[in-house]
Order: sequence, then structure tokens, then C-alpha cells
Amino acid sequence: MTTEATSTELHAFTESWREWHRAQEARLAAPHGFLAVTGLHWLDDRPQRFPDAPGAWHTGAEGVVVALDDGEELVVDGTPVRGEHRFGALPERGGVDAIWGDAVIEIARRGGHDILRPRHPDAPLRTAFSGTPAYAPHPRWAVTGRYIPFDTPRPTTVGAAVEGLEHVYDAPGRIEFTLDGRTLSLTAFPGGGAGRLMVLFTDATSGVTTYAANRSLIVEPPAADGTVLVDFNRATNLPCAYTDLATCPLPPAENRLPVAVEAGQKIPRERGGS
Repeated sequence: MTTEATSTELHAFTESWREWHRAQEARLAAPHGFLAVTGLHWLDDRPQRFPDAPGAWHTGAEGVVVALDDGEELVVDGTPVRGEHRFGALPERGGVDAIWGDAVIEIARRGGHDILRPRHPDAPLRTAFSGTPAYAPHPRWAVTGRYIPFDTPRPTTVGAAVEGLEHVYDAPGRIEFTLDGRTLSLTAFPGGGAGRLMVLFTDATSGVTTYAANRSLIVEPPAADGTVLVDFNRATNLPCAYTDLATCPLPPAENRLPVAVEAGQKIPRERGGS
């Protein structure tokens, strides 16, 4: 490979990463993205009112219910609702977005609990956002790995950013790869979309230059021979890296890498990063 070709390829690699990074930042800082969240409210069988949402909310065996006051209105699935509205039982990691003026009220189920997470475009965390620091991308951190499926998916319980909360994932397999001459592996979880995988991990940079609790990496569907691309340049922060109003899962113990992955997103400025 010529020096010119190498330079050209590095430029293309860098531009592709920059486009990806801009898209990540845009989703995070969208008018109703995670930086717009103003509260994390835990629902139970007692009707509760919150300063950043309309009505009185409670939950039970049949799911979340809101009782709106006179003159209050939510739009659910495009339909205006008034008075009492029943959202029904929500699946784990599922949710519904209800529109309230220029805000969105997220009704969700996390770790076996029903929660309310209002999202307001004028939230200070969102309006002050100036971007996420990241390592400069480099091809050395994009390694070819091999996906090894389990005979059957393994239920895997992990902790959460909220103390006492747990998440359970059905891990379909693990990914083996070599980094800096060391053979390593990561347990993979479903990544959304047909065949995609998601890994949660920490490494020797965690708590130093990258967020201490976790980072996330999406891996595209394996090839027929199990080959996958593990591109740590695209390691992202989860919402809990920016705000305490998140229930993000923590990595399983085996996903604590003993090497320094100096790639991907760093500690957000909101947590003292630079």
C-alpha cells in the first residue's frame, strides 16, 4: 500500500467517523433527546403529580394510568386524550411517548418498574450542550472479530446506573477478538434491528478519560462465517454519562477489558470531561 493510498484511506475513515459522531450528537441533543429529560419519576399505586408533567399518575397490574385535569390534554399516537387515559401494561424496555405542548412525556418500563420521564426542549442540560469530547479516530481500533453464538440465549442480569435496579438481557453469544496482541472477548446483547449486536464494556481508561460506569458499542450483523467488525472508535456514552435521570445498564463482569481502549467518546463535559 502506497503512502498516498494510506493517507487517502485514513482521510475517508476519519470523515466517515465524523459523520457518525455528528449523527450521535444530533440524536442526543434533539429537542426531545435525552438531554431534554427533566425528571425521572417512579410510579406506584398512589396517584402522584409532578412539576414537569400534567395530571396525576399511577400504575398497577393493568399498567400506567393518568388522570388529566380540566383543560389538560395529551396527544397519544396522534389522538388527543383528556380526562383519564390508560396506557396499558408496558413491556420491559418498552415505552410510549405522549405529546404535551412542546414537551414529550415518556412513559416507560425499566427494570420491572414503570417510570415517567418528561422531555422539555428548554431543559438547561440540552440548551447548554456543547458536544462530547472524543479520541481522534484511527483504524488500529477497528478490529476484526469472530461471533460465537451460544447454544441458546443466556439470561444475563446486570446492574444499572440507578442503585438497586437490575436489567436482564438474553445474551445470544460472545465476540472474540485480538487487541494489542491479547485475545479478548465480550458478551453480546441484542442490538436492535435484525442481527445487530450491542456490547457494554469498561476498560483501563474508564474513570480516567472515559466514563467510569460503561460505554456501548453497536456491532453490525455477523457475516456467514461469523466475522464481525469491532470498531471501538464508535464506542459511545450512554445517557447516564450525561445525567442522573437515566437507568442505563452496566456491563456484565466479563466485559471489563484489561486494556486501555483509547478510542471513542470520552467523559462528557457535563461530568467534568474536557
